[in-house]
Amino acid sequence: MARIRIPSTIVVLLVTVQTGFLLFMYARYSSFMPQSEEKPSQVHILILSSWRSGSSFVGQLFSQHPSVFYLMEPAWHVWVTMYQNSARVLHMAVRDLVRSVFLCDMSVFDAYMPWKRNLSDLFQWAVSRALCSAPACDSFQRTDITNEMACKTLCGRYPFSKVEEACKTYSHVVIKEVRFFDLKVLYPLLNDPSLNLKIIHLVRDPRAVVKSREQSVKALARDNGIVLSTNGTKVEDSKYKVMQEICRSHVQIYETATLKPPNFLKDRYLMIRFEDLVRDPLSEISEMYKFADLSLTPMLKSWIYNITHGQGPGKKKEAFKITSRDAVSVSQAWRNVLSFQKIKKIQEVCKGAINMLGYQLVDSEKEQRDLSLDLVLPRRQNQFSWSSFNPKY
Repeated sequence: MARIRIPSTIVVLLVTVQTGFLLFMYARYSSFMPQSEEKPSQVHILILSSWRSGSSFVGQLFSQHPSVFYLMEPAWHVWVTMYQNSARVLHMAVRDLVRSVFLCDMSVFDAYMPWKRNLSDLFQWAVSRALCSAPACDSFQRTDITNEMACKTLCGRYPFSKVEEACKTYSHVVIKEVRFFDLKVLYPLLNDPSLNLKIIHLVRDPRAVVKSREQSVKALARDNGIVLSTNGTKVEDSKYKVMQEICRSHVQIYETATLKPPNFLKDRYLMIRFEDLVRDPLSEISEMYKFADLSLTPMLKSWIYNITHGQGPGKKKEAFKITSRDAVSVSQAWRNVLSFQKIKKIQEVCKGAINMLGYQLVDSEKEQRDLSLDLVLPRRQNQFSWSSFNPKY
C-alpha cells in the first residue's frame, strides 16, 4: 500500500493552525460565559445582629480599618419610611437595599430620601470613617481614627454623591444590620455572583441585651412595633415579646448556618459572642479579620485596647455611642442591675437561645449576683465554625 509522506514542516504548520483555532474558539466562548466564573473584586461583609448586642462596637472595629467602606444600618431608612409594615414583610426591601449598597449603587436611597441630599441625611453616617475621610471628605486621611463629633462638624455638608464615589474606592464593603430575622432571606445574596458575601453573626447574652435595652426604651419603641406587627403603633416591650422574637431569630440563624447548611454557606458564616470579644479582644478581632481577609494594623491594635479598657460601663446618654469603657464590666452589668424576677422572665422567653448560644441559666438571685460564677460557657471547638453537627444540651 502506498504511503503518503507529509513533510514535518507542514505537520508543524497544521498543528499550529489547529492550536490557534482552538485558542480563538475558547476566547470567543469565554467572552460569552456568565460572569459568575469571576470572583468580584470587593469583599462584602454583613454583620448580622440585633439591637443592643454590641454590634455598633463591632461595626467600628471594621469601620476604622483603612481598607473598609462601612455603613451602619442603612435599612433604617426602609423601616422609617414603611413603618406600618411588619419586619418580615420588609425583609425583601431591606435585602434589596443592602445588595445595592454592597454594589456601591446608592441610587437605591432615592426611594427613601427623594430630596437633594448631603452626607448628613444618611442614618449614622458620621460613625463611618470612610465618609469622614478622602474622597468623601477632605478633613481626614484614610489611616486616621475618626471621631463622630469631629466628623459631623467638618463633613456633614458634603454632597450625598460622595457616598457612592467613596464606596467604589475600597476593597471591602461592610454593613451592620439588625433588621434581618431569618438567614434564608439572605440566600439570594449569598448566591449572587456579583457579590462576595460573608456573614458575621454577633450574639450576646439575652439578659445583658435586656439590661441595655432598658436604657433605650423610647428609642426602640417604633422598631418594636415593626417587629410585633402593630401597624405603626409603638411598643415598649415590657412583656419581652420583642426579646422573644429576637431570641427566636438568633436560634433560627444559628441552626440554619450550622445544622446541615447549604454548600454555598461553607466558609461564609462566623458566629461571634460579645462576651468572648470583650474578654479577649485582639484574639477575637484577629479571627474576624482573618475571616474577612483583613490585617490588623498597629494603630488599630492601640485603638482597640483603649476603647475596651476605659473606666466604668459608660453613661446612659452614651447608649448609642462608642466611647472608652470597661468592656468586661459592661458585659456583666446585668447581674447587678436587673431583678431576679426579670431574669426569670427573660430566661423563660429565651431559654432555647441561652442554651444554644452557650450561656448558663441561673436558678437563684444568689447565683445571679455571684460574679465568681462564670455564666459564659467555654466555646466548644466546633460550636462556632461551619460544620454539620447536632449540639447536645
